[in-house]
Amino acid sequence: MIRAVLPHPILAAGLFAAWLMLSGPVSPGDVAMAVVAALTIPHVMRLLEPDRSGVRAPGALLRLVGYVAVDVLRSNYAVATIILGRRRRERVSGFMHVPLDLRNRYGLAVLAIILTSTPGTLWVQYDRPTGRLLLHVLDLIEEQEWIDLIKGRYERLLLEIFP
Repeated sequence: MIRAVLPHPILAAGLFAAWLMLSGPVSPGDVAMAVVAALTIPHVMRLLEPDRSGVRAPGALLRLVGYVAVDVLRSNYAVATIILGRRRRERVSGFMHVPLDLRNRYGLAVLAIILTSTPGTLWVQYDRPTGRLLLHVLDLIEEQEWIDLIKGRYERLLLEIFP
């Protein structure tokens, strides 16, 4: 019965609370708008109803988190040395294509977050029919090394987590 009125009750409660917190001094109009938002937005979410996706390999997830943490720190240092001009050689930035076997949309979303949050790399475009990722790299020395890193370090684990 309650699911018919509130298909996502936690979302509704969060929306209601967030609306009131963001509105400043609470007025009757703010409470009415919070109720309207809390009752309508969960119904929109019901129409979207995303696929349920669970974590299939918690060990792989923990390894992935560790790899990403180390790589982000390493990349921060590398980008800082480039920006501060401590490297003697000329920096070459560029675009490259990475062929991906990963097709799960949640896995692709996690990979996009990983690559974009790592300093010096940016997810530019993904071509779903071919599975090719266009990536921009700040310090592109050897393209094959980047492909091997992404496929061997991230994609392999994401395929375990999101088959």
